[in-house]
Amino acid sequence: MVEAFILIQTEVGKADSVVREIASIDGVTSAEPVTGPYDAVVRARADDVDSLGKLVVARIQAANGITRTLTCPILKL
Repeated sequence: MVEAFILIQTEVGKADSVVREIASIDGVTSAEPVTGPYDAVVRARADDVDSLGKLVVARIQAANGITRTLTCPILKL
């Protein structure tokens, strides 16, 4: 199991709609709007790194209003 935080930048005024759309995607465990250089933080879970990549590229980045993402895998130390 691989988990990651995905930091998202959106078009101006789109953070709320992006968060609502992403929250319904299978594999997304939480999605919250935030302030600062990013507009939303998403926590996601997948079976492996390849599946996580597919989730981010094919599903999350496809949400209307996203301009950029940064995926931060969570380490199990």
